[in-house]
Parts: sequence; structure tokens; C-alpha cells
Amino acid sequence: MSPDHSQAPVLDALAEYHATGQLAFGPPGHKQARGADPRTREVLGDAVFYSDVLAFGGLDDRRARSRVLERAEHLMADAVHASHTFFSTCGSSLSVKAAMLAVAGPHEELLIGRDAHKSVVSGLILSGIRPVWVDPRWDADRHLAHPPSADDFEQAFAAHPDARGALVTSPTPYGSCADLRAIADVCHRRGRPLIVDEAWGAHLPFHPDLPAWAMDAGADVCVTSIHKMGAGLEQGSVFHLQGDLLEPALLKTRADLLGTTSPSVLIYAALDGWRRQMVQHGRELLDRALKLVAQTRAAIEDIEGLHVNDRADFCGAGLADDLDPLPVVIDVSGLDTTGYRAADWLREHRSIDVHLSDHRRINTQLTYADNEETANALVDGLKALAAAAPELRPGPQVHVPAPEQLRMEQKCLPRDAFFGRVEDVPLREAPGRVAAEMLTPYPPGIPAVLPGELLSEPVLRYLHSGVRAGMYVPDAVDTGLETVRVMVGPSE
Repeated sequence: MSPDHSQAPVLDALAEYHATGQLAFGPPGHKQARGADPRTREVLGDAVFYSDVLAFGGLDDRRARSRVLERAEHLMADAVHASHTFFSTCGSSLSVKAAMLAVAGPHEELLIGRDAHKSVVSGLILSGIRPVWVDPRWDADRHLAHPPSADDFEQAFAAHPDARGALVTSPTPYGSCADLRAIADVCHRRGRPLIVDEAWGAHLPFHPDLPAWAMDAGADVCVTSIHKMGAGLEQGSVFHLQGDLLEPALLKTRADLLGTTSPSVLIYAALDGWRRQMVQHGRELLDRALKLVAQTRAAIEDIEGLHVNDRADFCGAGLADDLDPLPVVIDVSGLDTTGYRAADWLREHRSIDVHLSDHRRINTQLTYADNEETANALVDGLKALAAAAPELRPGPQVHVPAPEQLRMEQKCLPRDAFFGRVEDVPLREAPGRVAAEMLTPYPPGIPAVLPGELLSEPVLRYLHSGVRAGMYVPDAVDTGLETVRVMVGPSE
């Protein structure tokens, strides 16, 4: 019998909590907004506090006998064709770490696309897993990485037959996608699981004209951020499981190692409500979104100096296998400026915040929440940007290395470098030393330098010139990159 997707167990339980007038003598201490600062209540509104209750001993009883969360997770799994789903209120940064820890242990190998998010590297540092890096497909003309191919993973497994599994990021923050079914086949021929970091793909299961999503493509674990392309609150993430290569209880225990014991019911409720919305209305919502994004892409392409990257730019031999059209990636190099300057100008002069920016692009992602009004505001803002281009040029030069210069030798485990003896040295003295920190342009949050990598002059020059041009590297000890943290010891 099919589950009833008109239900929303978390939201229903929250409504009952309010209706029965539960009186709490436990956390949270604001006690249904009564103790909250009036100035805070004025900005946030009381609804936030009214819905901020304990998950257990509040929303559900202390033994979770109403199975509120379990029922909500079961409905989510059914909605996206997974066998099991787990909610996370700590974002996909937690979810992907839990998946990694369920697949491999300390000093065991895991194949990982080198375009992975910094949360994956954090998982390596915490776990002691030994990464086997699989290089992405690099577009040397556009200076952009696309997910590795199935052949890339095949070769990596051939060289590392003891690897416990593989992890690939798809879609990327730029919307480019891997052939997940082919990669899953490579893994499954060896009895190894595939983890897909699909943080940017929450919408994919709900429309046939979008790229295939991980569970339908045969992946074993899929991590999805509902707050990115869905309608969840920030930090709302889910991870899905199918097949018999990983035990659900094992995945849950790994998540429990990292997760909070005080989960946000607000985030649970938004996840639950989004699932119901998408099952009941997702197809029509995404129909409208796809039509709107097609119109918006065409309107932006007509603006002189701007080019919207499309399938012809991102897909093909040696590039991505598919493309999600909702991230509207705009090349601004025709304006003779950088994406950093374009993003700053749009925020300052048009109150428009773009998703990400780099040395030549901005990404202005659309979702089904957008409409003609917001799309028109974006197009008008971009027209104004093009008109203002003379004051933004010339854009500072960013020294992007050739593909063969981007990859640096991994001299030791990220964990060993991160927790080893370290020192901070001037940037000019860092080439030839072993990095002891991540250096990650953000967004999108893909590290250019990992702990344990042998630093090279081209990569450091790229980062330093990027920071001078407006790049943000928040995880560096010295965010200005005048100094770099390196190892002191035998790994050098």
C-alpha cells in the first residue's frame, strides 16, 4: 500500500503540540518566545520560537513512541525512490561525512573526485581515510572542472583494487553532471558502494526533463541539501540509501557520531513540508521553473558582453555528461572584468546576490520559487551591469594554472598533515612545503589545496592573485594569503 503523502508527520505533530498547550519545563529556555528578547522577536517573529521545541520530549514523547521522525523519513524515502532516508539538521557537510565513515575506515582507501567539497576533506581529516584522487575533466579553455567519467573511476579501481568504494560530486555547483549509472556500474562490478554528493540536486527526482538523480541511477548513498535547490531551511539535508552493500543501522550510527543531540524541529518541519509539496505539486512547479529559466537564459544571452553557458559549452567529449539548466552560469569575461567585481557591483547597486563568482563567471541559480518579477529584476540588473562595465575594467588578472599544474602530489594523509607539527611561512617560501591547511575559494567550496599536498608555485600564485582580485578563502589561517600553514617534520 502506497504511503499517504498528504501527511506531514512533523508538521502535524507540531500543530498538535500547539493545540494541546504543552507546557515545557526543559529546553529551549526561551519557553515559546516568552523569554526571548523583544527586539529579537520583532525581527524574527514569534512563529520561529513557537516552532522551536524539543524533538523528543516535546514534538514526540521521550521514547519517540509516536514515531514522528521515523514516519517523516519513510515518506521522504518513498518520494524519491530510496529504501531508507535519514534527516540531518547539520547540513550535507555532516551527511557526506557520515556516508564516508560508513564506507571506509582509518587508512582504508576511498576513490574520490578531486572536485569534492571541503566537507569531504573534513571527513578525511576526521576519519583517517586514505583518499585516492580521481581527477575531474578539466575544460582548459573555460578553466572549469566537470565530474570525472566512469572510465576515470575504472582506471582508479584498477590501480587501487582494495579501495572500499567511490565518491563523486554531481551536479557540480555549476550544474554539470556525471554519468552516475555508468559510475555505479563500475563500483558494483567490484561489489563496492557509490556515494554521490548530490547537494545541488534536491529537485532532480521530480521532473523527467532534469538529469537523472542518484537513486534512480543506482547509487548506494546519496546526500542532498534541501535548502539549496529545494525549499528547506538552511542546514536541512537528507541522505538516502538503497541496495545491500551498506547496512542502514551502520549508516545511522556513523551519523550519530557527528550529529547534534539537539536537532532543530524547525528544520525537520521544513524538510517534511517540502517533501509533501514536491510529491503533490513538484512536476507543475518545475514545469514553470524550466520555462522561466529558458526565457531568462535567452534574455541574458542578448545582453552584449554576457554569455550564458549551456549544454554546448559544458557537455561533450572530455566534458560533463549532462547539465542542469537551473544554475544560470554567466560568463562576464566579455565585459573585460571578473565575476568577483560583477557580483560585488550587482549587490551594491542592484541589491542582487548571486550564488557564486569566480575569475570570469557568476552563477545566478533559479528555482521554482522564482517568477517573472524576480527573473526580470535579474535581467534588468545584468543590463545595468553591462552598461556600467567601463567602470569595472580592466578586471584584475587571476593566474589560473594549466590543468597539469593544478594537481599536486599527496605526500601524506590529510589527517596527519592537519594534526601534525605546523608553522606559518611567507607565501614565497611555501612552494615545496607540505600544506597543513585547506585553501578553499568560497563559494563554491572546492579546495584548491588540501592538507598533505606538496605545494606548488602555480597553485599558490593562482590563489594569491585570486585573493587580490576578490576571491574569498575563508578557511585559510591567513585569509589574505601572505602566509601559508605548512608541516614541520618528516613528511616533507
